[in-house]
Amino acid sequence: MQKTPEQWLEETAPTRKRGLFKLFLGYAPGVGKTYAMLSEGIRRSSRGENVVIGVVESHGRPATAELAARLPAVPRKQILYKGTLFDEMDVDAILLVHPEIVLVDELAHTNIEGSKHRKRYEDVMELLNADIDVISTMNVQHIESVTPIVGRITGVVVRETVPDWVLQRVDEIVLSDLTPEALQARMKRGDIYPLERSDRALSNFFRPGNLIALRELALRQVGNVVDRSLETYRDKEHIESRTPITERIAVCVSSNPAAQYLVARTARMAERIGAEFFVLYVDIGKDDDPENRRTLDENFRFAENLGAQIVKVKGKKVAAEVAKIVHEKHITQIVFGRSAQTGWRKFLYFSAIHDFLRDAPLVDVHIVTQEAK
Repeated sequence: MQKTPEQWLEETAPTRKRGLFKLFLGYAPGVGKTYAMLSEGIRRSSRGENVVIGVVESHGRPATAELAARLPAVPRKQILYKGTLFDEMDVDAILLVHPEIVLVDELAHTNIEGSKHRKRYEDVMELLNADIDVISTMNVQHIESVTPIVGRITGVVVRETVPDWVLQRVDEIVLSDLTPEALQARMKRGDIYPLERSDRALSNFFRPGNLIALRELALRQVGNVVDRSLETYRDKEHIESRTPITERIAVCVSSNPAAQYLVARTARMAERIGAEFFVLYVDIGKDDDPENRRTLDENFRFAENLGAQIVKVKGKKVAAEVAKIVHEKHITQIVFGRSAQTGWRKFLYFSAIHDFLRDAPLVDVHIVTQEAK
């Protein structure tokens, strides 16, 4: 059975003996993540540490392949799928070797059917839980909460994602950075893709505006992890924080599939202001049929993957219960969704908002238009 984010984080919590997790984060292919990971592995190996390659993808780049050849690699596991053999990282073989450090490229990779885990980040969690340090790589567009923004910026749909909670487990993050101009120069030389693919890439994903925006997203993600590391250090050393009171932003959801849009929108708002993120659900007895329960559970899983704290309560009136939660959890901002309602439904909607404002403490309210489904 697939483990929940909470189970993975609990198993690899700092109170347990577990490996250290270092991530090289980039904003586009070709910025040097894999090269930097291999370079660190070689340096640490030269100091006498036991370093192995779990999986590295050179993508035909000679410089990367030359570095990879300087470190021992655990043979990959071959899996037959629909008549074709695929090579995947062999988690059990790595556990048997039990090195000090393992290099795992492309954290967002989806394993072929028949693998031990569905996603490579789940492989990494098992290695960390076995007290093996992991050094890995990923581009920012694969972070789940960022993919909608990337889609709007680039027009590219990112299908392989890593839940935001995985970044909460990262002990050290390094930005593999290159200016957009330098990255485009690498593309034109054929250092990233073959020359016959370069012109198309430069006129699509690798346009200057796209690269600048993606680089900004990567810088923000690194900043978020650094901020968390600072807070952890202050807590450990009992240093009183000088930062102001943390913002807490919440969004109300139902079993409507459109709630996932609201959750993603609120997650981005929380990220921008460094706020704690809550998802609120009031059970008033209208989601008892199997289909509603299924879509509600999907909404909860989506929210958890974006790092939300889920708050569920039962009550007769949504507005009154949400007002109570806002008071108890010290929420500073709240998001409500508004679909295209007319007639009496529109009246009931604004009546509920009025009741909330009457009962709630001082809080900023955002009303976000969503499509009804």
